Amino acid sequence: MAGYGPSATGALPGPLVGVEWLAGRLAVPGTVVLDASVGAHRATGRRIPGARRFDIDGAMSDHAVPLPHTMPGAVEFTHGMRTLGVDGTDTVVVYDTVGIYSCARAWWMLRAMGFDRVAVLDGGLPAWEAAGRPVERCEPDSAERVERAGDFTPRARPGMFVGGDAVAEALADPRSVVLDARSRERYAGSVAEPRPGLRAGHMPGAVNLPFGEIQRDGRMLPAEELRSAFAASAGDRERLVVSCGSGVTACVLALGAELAGYGEVSVYDGSWSEWGLPSDRPVTTAPAASG
Repeated sequence: MAGYGPSATGALPGPLVGVEWLAGRLAVPGTVVLDASVGAHRATGRRIPGARRFDIDGAMSDHAVPLPHTMPGAVEFTHGMRTLGVDGTDTVVVYDTVGIYSCARAWWMLRAMGFDRVAVLDGGLPAWEAAGRPVERCEPDSAERVERAGDFTPRARPGMFVGGDAVAEALADPRSVVLDARSRERYAGSVAEPRPGLRAGHMPGAVNLPFGEIQRDGRMLPAEELRSAFAASAGDRERLVVSCGSGVTACVLALGAELAGYGEVSVYDGSWSEWGLPSDRPVTTAPAASG
């Protein structure tokens, strides 16, 4: 997989690293660990020693738009990363307190800004603790304090995040498939959306692949099983656009797609928080063909 080259701490094995890999490098200068937990998942009060808060609910979202968890602009993102003390030569590992939930969003955001020395901790904090690795206490909403600002510099990659018009084009493109990472009940419209004011259902032609179905016990499935899961949903279509409720768990599908070997993947940033608003965007509850 391209982009996972040498750094101050050696070569990343890919977009996913295990507990033992991180434990062996945690104290090495140039290793930065970011806790990207969101919402109530932030309230554990425990973290991997030295981890810094990548606040998707706060500074790492664009609050100038009325949608949750929207990718900030390059200036704002750069400020956030430098405030966290991240240098361009660092190796970054992201995790969350669930397993793999919101950390994939942080991984995708960094990749979208041209930073490739970033990986997801497979299994997150639960895997770290299950392996008997140490944790430290922390305040869930404490402000980060680093010794100095980093020199992170963005190199934005167009197309890694897309808007509603690009999704509509993908729905009409026989070479593309839109994958919906929400639960099967939300996709079918058989339950109400958790965010008020959104229509129930899914985009006509979108195929459901719940993000939890490409994991087992909080860890990503092996590559062969991921390839089977994506092939069952995408058929022979090679261009993937992934969506969810607010652009967070769609990034789990993006991670799975990369592990499965897909090279053309985009995340719908607004996801159902945008498409599901009252508008002329079409919504259906009818099932879509998988391939």
